[in-house]
Parts: sequence; C-alpha cells; structure tokens
Amino acid sequence: MSVFKKIVLAEDNSALSMLLKFKLEKEKYELFIAEDGKSAIELIEIHQPDIILTDIMMPYVSGLELTSYVRNTLDKKTPILVFSAAGQEKIVLQAFDLGANDFMCKPISVNELLIRIRRLLA
Repeated sequence: MSVFKKIVLAEDNSALSMLLKFKLEKEKYELFIAEDGKSAIELIEIHQPDIILTDIMMPYVSGLELTSYVRNTLDKKTPILVFSAAGQEKIVLQAFDLGANDFMCKPISVNELLIRIRRLLA
C-alpha cells in the first residue's frame, strides 16, 4: 500500500501538466496524468485516487461529465477540484451542482493549489 496520497490530474495542456507533476511529486504526491476525460475515468477506476484535479474543457469527456460520472456512476465521495479558464458563474455553479468540492480559475497559482489540495485531503 502506498504511503503517498494519490492524485489523478485530468488536463489537456501538457505544459501545465508537467509543471503540476513537478510540484506535486516534490510534495510527495503520487500523480497519474490523463490528457482527456476518458483516460481520466480509466485512471480513477484503476488507481482509486485520494483526490481528483480536472480541467473543465477536455477532449472526449469534459471535467463536468467526469465529475458527474465519479459522483453518480462510481458513487464516490473522492474530493474533486475543478479548474478552468472559463470561470463564468454558470460553469462554476454547474461544477458545484455536479459534486465538485472546489473550483479554481486559470491561470492557476500552484502554491494556492497545494493549499487547497491539503485542505481537501484533511
């Protein structure tokens, strides 16, 4: 059994994914990266993460659809932090209605993200 907290990151921006990979692994998190929502669902089902970080706009399955799938199909209470460049109120409210625990607008402050992850895992 792993002593590290497991994170599934669903993000189609490879530069942001690599930055987050560097920072999160430095903080001793075990990170699994998906470039689209469909791959994220597979990683979630296989690795049973402690927290899920997802962008909203991704290929195949959006972050909103991913959130709904985790809550309704998998029936999991895993904390979900959603982020998006489209920080319109309607999208934010929809994310929370679907079961997201937190929301951040892009560009993301990595230090703020780390604080929010720690808070969600506490």
